[in-house]
Parts: sequence; C-alpha cells; structure tokens
Amino acid sequence: MIKSCPKIEYIVPQSPAHRAGIQSGDKILSINRNPIKDALDLMFFGDEEFLKIIIERNGNKMSFIVQKNEEPLGIQVEQFRIKRCRNRCLFCFVDQLPKGLRKSLYIKDEDYRASFLYGNYITLTNLTKNDYERIKKLRLSPLYISVHATDPEIRNSLIGNFDALPVMVELKKLAKIKIRMHTQVVLCPGINDGSVLERTITDLYKLYPYISSIAIVPVGLTKYHKNGLLPVTKEKAEEVIKIVETFQKRFHRKHGVSFVYLADEFYIKAAQNFPALHIYDDFPQIENGVGMVPLFMDKAMTLQIPSMKFKKRFVSFTGISFYSYLSQFIEKLKKKNIAFDVYPLKNNLFGETVTVTGLLTGEDIIKGLVSYVETGDVLLIPDVTMKDSENMFIDSLKMQDVEKVLQIKTIKIGSEPEDIIKAIEYNK
Repeated sequence: MIKSCPKIEYIVPQSPAHRAGIQSGDKILSINRNPIKDALDLMFFGDEEFLKIIIERNGNKMSFIVQKNEEPLGIQVEQFRIKRCRNRCLFCFVDQLPKGLRKSLYIKDEDYRASFLYGNYITLTNLTKNDYERIKKLRLSPLYISVHATDPEIRNSLIGNFDALPVMVELKKLAKIKIRMHTQVVLCPGINDGSVLERTITDLYKLYPYISSIAIVPVGLTKYHKNGLLPVTKEKAEEVIKIVETFQKRFHRKHGVSFVYLADEFYIKAAQNFPALHIYDDFPQIENGVGMVPLFMDKAMTLQIPSMKFKKRFVSFTGISFYSYLSQFIEKLKKKNIAFDVYPLKNNLFGETVTVTGLLTGEDIIKGLVSYVETGDVLLIPDVTMKDSENMFIDSLKMQDVEKVLQIKTIKIGSEPEDIIKAIEYNK
C-alpha cells in the first residue's frame, strides 16, 4: 500500500471520474504519469481534458482513461495532514484560548497548501527548497503571508522565532517566481507601529505588484493573554489611520490602487467614518475584516425591501462592534412592517475586549437572549459563529442546544443583508 497517495473520499455521481469507473476508497497514484501527493496535485494535473489515471484498489493497480468533456473531474480526496506552526507569536490567539473549546480551534497551522486553498496566513518560516520548487511548479498563487514587520529583529521577536530568516528574503524568493502575495500586519502598539509600520509598508511596496495588498489589523487580546501586549486605543487607531491614508493617496496617484488597507476595527475604535468603497479596490482582504462593514452598509442602503406582513417576530444578535451598523438595517426592516429585533451580546468567555460576532459562544447567545426571546420567535444565527464547523459554536454547543434551551426555532444565515431578507421570506 502506497501511503503518500491520497485516498478518494467521494466521487460525484455522473461525473467523468464516475463514468470511467473510479470509486470512493481508491487511492490515486498518478495522473498522466505525474505522482499525486494531495489535493493540490489533483487540481493541477487533473486540469487536462484527457487523463490517464492510475489508482490502487485492494492492493492492485488499475488504469483508467478519463475524458472530461469540459466537466469537473468529480474526485474529492482526503484532507492532507496540516503542517503545524512552531513559532511562538506574542499575540497568538490559540495561546489565548481557555480549555474545553472545539478541538479544531487549538490547531496552529503553518502550511503553504492551506494558504493557497483556504487563504490561511503563513509566516514562511518552515518552507524548504522543495516547497518553493513545488509552489513554482504548481503556480500556487496567491499566497497569504503574515509579515508584521520587515525589521528582522522586531519581526522575530513578535513571532517568537529568532532563527527565522529575514522575511524580505523569503518574499523576494516568491516574487522571483512570480507568485502573488497578500500580506498582513498584526499591529501591536509600541512594537510595530509608528516608524516601524511605515518602514514595513515601504519595504513591502518594493515587491509590488507581486505583493498585491497589505492588510493592517489590530492585535486581538482576550482576557487570557499573558505577554503584556497593549490593545489598540482610540488615539492609536487615529494615528494608524493617518499613516495608512498617507500611503494610500501616494499609491493611488501612482498605480490607481490603495495597496494598503485597514481593518474595519480601526475606524470603529477611532469613531471615524469608513472611507469610500473605491478605497478598498476589489476587496482583496475582506475575509480579514477589511471593508466588510462598509460593504454591508452599502448593500443594506441599496437593497429593496418589500413590505410584508408577518405573524412571527424575528430576532438576531451581533457582537458589540457591529451592533450600531446592523441596527440601522434592522430599522429599515421595521419600517416595512417586519417585526425584527437585534441584540448586542457581550463575550463572557474571552472578555469584553473581544467584540466581534464570530467569537461569540453558544453560552453567550443563550445567556444574552434568554430574557428577550419568546416562544414563537425565529432566531437568525450568523454563520460566522459556526465557522469551520457544522452548526457548532466554538464552545461545542450546537444550534439544537440553543433551540432546546430558548425553545424557539433557529436558522443559520449568511453575512449579507440579502441573506437576512431571504431567511425572513422563507420563514414567513
């Protein structure tokens, strides 16, 4: 049995692979004579129209000729084993977690494959020569890189790895093979702000356009953090906004793009208006909390809401930081005779400094809403609270637990304004 080849977990019915006779449980050995190690090889070498696929079934090798006819191949293979992070970042969120949460939360990944496939951020501190060669061969672009500072001493101190090569050396290797990169800086006041931040932006810009964007995000600190880091204050947020806006104007004049972007939380902390949407260009780092709120508000403003009559009351919740924005949209719903209430919930597990919706627990939801909901209400639960799981919150409680305790119907919804409307219309 060849252990390095991935096992097929699922074959899409009536797909080219299914019609050819390939089955779940088979192990893919090669495609067109190219050895297959994982899902990346399958994606890259399986992209041709005619494929000769060698598999292993019950210890025997078998050969299949597959013609795709411009259809997806239809093979899903097992997840590769994620490479673990060996850094000791001062701000590592995993190290700030209490015991007893969902197991997947404790995994520290540092895997270029997950960076390409899922947008996970990596530090480039564990890449080998073979890794770089594979990145080049498979054209794994874009990758998502945590930089934090280009000053080697400051960066190595932040990531807790004093053997790491200077990050600019690693970034130049990727730029040389024409790999696009989206980078991030976790801003820690007193460490990588001010002139250090200015140097970081300036250094990264030297590799534009291969470095396609920089996201500046504030350090996230729970009540369990032990490294003495300081949170981003209103004054610090104002300072960072001023620095970044100066660079954005310069880059816009020269290239027509902002290149460097601020997480929404900076504007919220500074109590400043968000910039115009064009500043975010094509929202390259929206999954990093960059432009998510202003885009939501823009969509909410233009969304047509039909007048409807309902016997039910709809209820939802949000983290403290997003409440004032979401409540504006909910007021529009009420004007259309839709009974809807939204409640801001405090984060009891991580502490009141954590104000985002995605880190609310099932217990937070139950305790926060028990005094407000009534039998017959419909609770719309943002799917960001169950990210990376199937209807399970980070404290391992499930949607069914919320339904049972609160005795109301629950529905998982997306993060767009139209997702709220669709849920209302479907459940009226």
